[in-house]
Order: sequence, then C-alpha cells, then structure tokens
Amino acid sequence: MILPSRRWYLGALGLSLLAPLSIVLPGMTGVLFIADVIWVIAFLADAWRIGGLDLRQFPVSREAPPAFSVGRPLPVVYRWRNPLSRALPLRVREEAPAPLRPDGVFERNLLLPAGGAEREEVVFTPTRRGKATGGRLHLRVLGPLGLAWRQGTRVLPWRVIVYPSLRSAALRALPGQAQRRREAGFRSMRRVGEGRVFESLREWVPGEETRTIDWKATARRGKLMARQYEDERRQHVMIVIDAGRLLTAELEGRARLESAVDAALELAHAAVAHDDNVGLLVFADEVLSYVPPGRGRRALRLVLDALAGIEGRLVEPNYPAAFAYLAARTRKRAFTVLLTDVIDRTASDAFVAQAGTLRPRHLPLAVTLRDPGLTRLASGRPADLGAAFERAAAEELLEAREEALGELRARGVLVLDVPPEGAARAVVEQYERLKRRAAI
Repeated sequence: MILPSRRWYLGALGLSLLAPLSIVLPGMTGVLFIADVIWVIAFLADAWRIGGLDLRQFPVSREAPPAFSVGRPLPVVYRWRNPLSRALPLRVREEAPAPLRPDGVFERNLLLPAGGAEREEVVFTPTRRGKATGGRLHLRVLGPLGLAWRQGTRVLPWRVIVYPSLRSAALRALPGQAQRRREAGFRSMRRVGEGRVFESLREWVPGEETRTIDWKATARRGKLMARQYEDERRQHVMIVIDAGRLLTAELEGRARLESAVDAALELAHAAVAHDDNVGLLVFADEVLSYVPPGRGRRALRLVLDALAGIEGRLVEPNYPAAFAYLAARTRKRAFTVLLTDVIDRTASDAFVAQAGTLRPRHLPLAVTLRDPGLTRLASGRPADLGAAFERAAAEELLEAREEALGELRARGVLVLDVPPEGAARAVVEQYERLKRRAAI
C-alpha cells in the first residue's frame, strides 16, 4: 500500500492556498495546473522507487528472553538490515503478544544506514501471566524524496510465556536461607538396615536377616553381601489447584485464582529448596494440567510452565474426576495441598467428601481463600432493610462455610483458612512447620 507522507500533504496544501490567485491573475491558472501535475508525478515517482521493496520479507530478526515474569521489565533486541544503497527511514508498529506492554510509545521510528544494519532494543513489561503468540510488524518505509510511504506487514512469529511474579520466591532462595530450610526439613539420619532407600552394600554378618542379602553382589564377589538402606528424606509435595468458578471471583480487581497461583509457586520453590519432589494438578470441570512429582530445577520449570497457562473457568469443579485422576497417578504418600474455597453447600459437600478420601495414604492440606468482603458484610451494621437482608445472607454463607471446614478437620484433613493476599506465606510456613515435625 502506498500512502502520501506529511511532506506531500503540506506541498498540496500550499498549492491549494495559491489557487485563489488564478481569480486575480488569469495567467496563473495554467501555472498552478502544471505545478499540481508535477507534484502528483513527484509522488508517483517516489512511490515507484520504493515499490520494489518487499516488506513481507524485510530483513529483521528478534532476540527475546525465553520467558518473562510478571512485573519484571526485560529488553528485547531487534536487528534490522537495510537492503538499499541509501539511508532508509522506517516506522514500526508491532502487535505484541497480549501479556506484554512495550515501555514508551507503541510506534517506533528508525533510520537505517545505507546498506548497513541497526540494533534496536525495546523494553517490554509483562502485565499478567499467561501464554500468547504475536509479533506481527506493521512497517512503513519512506521514499527518497520523502513524499510517499510504502506500508506492509512483516510476520515475525513470537511465542511468549509469562510466569507469575518470581520476586518473593527469589528472595526465599538466598543460599543461607535455603540451607537452613533444607536442614530443618531432614528426617532422622541413616539407620543401618532400615528405611526404604538403597544406600550401599556391605558384608553380611551372621545373625542378620537373610532378606537383606543381595545375591547378585554375592555371586560377583564370592562372599555374602547385604544391602544397606536409609530413611527416605525426599517426600512428594503435590499441589492441586481448583480453576473452576469458586476462584474466578475478583477481590479488588484481582481474581482469587492469581493468589492460588502465587501460593503454588512459593510452595514449589520451597519444596525444591528442601530437595523434595514437587508436582501439580489443575482442574475445573475436567483435568486441565498435570505435572508428575519430580525433583530439582527441571520439575520446577515444568510446574512454572503449567502455572503460566492456568485460566479460570466459570464452570462447576468436577471433584470426583480430579481426585480419581490424582489417586491413579500418585500412589506414593504425598503432602497434598488443595487450593480452593468452600462457599455454597453444594460445592462444599462434594469437596469435603473427596478430600477425605486422601487419608490415610496422603497428608492433605486444604487451603481455602476466604473473602474479606463477605466477612465485613456479615459483621457490619446494616443501614437499611436491603443491607439487613445482605448481612443475613452473608452470615448464612459463613456459617455453612465453617461447617464445611469443621467437617474437613473431622475427616483428618488439615485446614488453612486465609485471606488471598496471605495465602503464599501461610502455605510455605505450614509446609516448613510440618517438615520440622517430620509429619510429611
């Protein structure tokens, strides 16, 4: 597409302002007509000189970070190359992926040197977590006379992943703190011949149980060799997030699901710092994502990838299907953290019934995110009849909620009822408290 530039429009405006002179000076009519024709020909000539430039294949590359995190600006480098033998003015407007916002203006102006290259650095700030694609570049190049723009589109695919904010988790990962947390989480030291994890081989001593003899090692060495075991220090931490309607409600413009994601991220970092295995299950009306328990940074990266793509659904959570899926894939004892809420009796009864099935194989912790606004409404003084009905409804909801939490405790489920903004810290503190008590 060819468009007139501002310079051409100014020239055309000047010629139009001279048009009234043809009334006073009849000889000016022909002169102005010739000037108009020359101005249009100049525009067409300028457009023709840039008409051979294929903007769909314009030489440009993008060097972006592999991932972003919410609230942390990062630079993205663009490398432009000018295929012409003259300086090329370039105007760029980019369709950035939805979670990113470029700092400064959305339209950039560049001047590429003749036959050379230009390095451009643009800082992008992630505004929310998620996964998205984008990167379409809308380009305009200016003709050598500065009278015509050639406009086109350069498709430069860009797949972006934005993790939840990692700042608080990074602070928790300081070397001294991590070492203290790891030491606090250790169980008793190795006891010879006990435990479930193989530690080493040693010579069998008469009087010991024969079931400890390793017959293959005995055959290789020509003497009786026994296996030596130690207590297992590494436990499973399974994080289960309800992405159904219960957590889609917003508090002060932020969905409670975001607080659940933050808490899951903090807990995953703490579990890796303690050298525990960490896994994740996300569900709504169906299982949305599953990460089997794993160890170390690789497992943490898989959990981060899954957390980045969580989106709430306005559907009823299917607790039986989610817990059946979890039971089929997590047979080893695990500290299972359930991030959800209990509001109405229908959803509460289903959750309570399913959460109780985790005992005694697993140690379940139900983290319920209470609504401070509902608490204020139930404790406030009504100003009129409508407010009185609202308070009565809020009191009824809170009463049903307390009954559900009490039933969870009676079934052996640990309960952590916290406001959304304090969920992350409370979950990690509870996890470390259980580690110190060797309850996991």
